[in-house]
Amino acid sequence: MITYTIVTVLVLLLLMLIIYAIRILREYERAVVFILGRFQSVKGPGLIFIIPFIQTMERVDLRTVVMDVPTQDVISRDNVSVKVNAVVYFRVMDPQRAIINVEHYFDAVSQLAQTTLRSVLGKHELDEMLSERDKLNLDIQKILDEQSDAWGVKVSTVEIKHIDLDESMIRAIARQAEAERQRRAKVIHAEGEYQASQRLTDAATVLSQNSNAMTLRYLQTLIDIAGEKNSTIVFPLPVELIGSLIKQINETGNKA
Repeated sequence: MITYTIVTVLVLLLLMLIIYAIRILREYERAVVFILGRFQSVKGPGLIFIIPFIQTMERVDLRTVVMDVPTQDVISRDNVSVKVNAVVYFRVMDPQRAIINVEHYFDAVSQLAQTTLRSVLGKHELDEMLSERDKLNLDIQKILDEQSDAWGVKVSTVEIKHIDLDESMIRAIARQAEAERQRRAKVIHAEGEYQASQRLTDAATVLSQNSNAMTLRYLQTLIDIAGEKNSTIVFPLPVELIGSLIKQINETGNKA
């Protein structure tokens, strides 16, 4: 009876050890295995066996991680205080380095992203932050990728989500934009006046070459005014027209 009990206990212990030794890893998981505290290998995915009390393992997720960078207070190069937050996409490429070279790779990437965000944006002016986000995203991503390479982490994308400004700064930007629009309107109006004056000069040059052309233009203007059905028409009589009429009368008298 005692022997049967001992055998039963041993069988149960053996089953428990076998159950403890079996590990199932999903397709996106890897196991970093240590034997007596020393790194042995990276295993998975699928069914693996771990020797109890001799081997230990750390699971590593290889899927892309979407990490939200908390809002950071940034002072731009032109001394404007803004609040900026971003999102970082990264994944573990080397499970061994992600476990051995850094204590918690997620926290390490998060802290590095926060400091890099403040450092990079602090080197640019506010206008560059608002208009050159793509360039800033690439700069931040490049720095993060280089720094986290030793941890076996690949930073694929960094996107700045929001840049929050004070109400006073928003009003100042609105006034600046309004002044810029007014400046453009004045420049366009002056350019139009300049082009019109050039055309009028060209027209005057053409008309001055032939007195009859001036007369025809004068008569055409009278026709245009008469078409408006005004009761009273005040129209100046050009001296050139009088001179032309006198000249024609004189030529007619001479022929007679």
